[in-house]
Amino acid sequence: MEFRKIFDTIPDQFDKYRPRYSPALFADLIAYANVGTGKAVLELGPGTGQATEPILRTGCDYLAIELGEHLAAKMRENFEAYSNFSIVCDDFITHDFGEQRFDMIYSAATIQWIPEEIAFRKTFSLLKPGGTLAMMLTRSDYRTPNEALYREIQQVYETHWRPAEHYGQKFVYTNAVHYGYVDFERREYGGRREMTAEEYVAFSGTHCDHIDLPEPHKTAFFEGLRNAVLAAGDRIVFEDTYVLMLAKKPA
Repeated sequence: MEFRKIFDTIPDQFDKYRPRYSPALFADLIAYANVGTGKAVLELGPGTGQATEPILRTGCDYLAIELGEHLAAKMRENFEAYSNFSIVCDDFITHDFGEQRFDMIYSAATIQWIPEEIAFRKTFSLLKPGGTLAMMLTRSDYRTPNEALYREIQQVYETHWRPAEHYGQKFVYTNAVHYGYVDFERREYGGRREMTAEEYVAFSGTHCDHIDLPEPHKTAFFEGLRNAVLAAGDRIVFEDTYVLMLAKKPA
């Protein structure tokens, strides 16, 4: 199975344990793109909606496109009460949007799964003049707040990490300016998460290459993670940085 489809195998776990984004990030994004009633917004690959509800609450005309049928079903379950919510289960790369055009297109840790040229050219063509492309991701640091535990976890990786495939992305966000976008900028916001051993194991199990870890390594690997956090007081802290990258289609 290709990596970009693997999250569809764990919709409930993905929904519960994937991190959400900073309220300050959404406040800035909504103000920057002037999102609200009468504005059309497209979210690329929303998963189960980790970055969806703050946008829906603006009253905009919201559309999501999600590749995974189980993730799309979870999205419907989570947001069908919103009258401005709609979703199509299809591949953004090949989907025909017809005459639809958007005031904002945004991605939360998704656009990098699309080949760069397709991602930037197609989003550019789908945006209205003056429209916003917004790209979010999370950078997490668990070494600084848990130095000793970090070393123990690295030992677990050293001993048991035998992935079926090595995941690598070659997506350069700043290259948006080579496809017609202007006014590229990057903003950062802080966050903090604390997890128990069980929560950390479940969260780790939502990473694409961790989902795909073959046996017998998978069981030993996750048991090693669990035991390391339990020995550290059943607590691990993540210092998160939420990154928001913005670009405009010229008016």
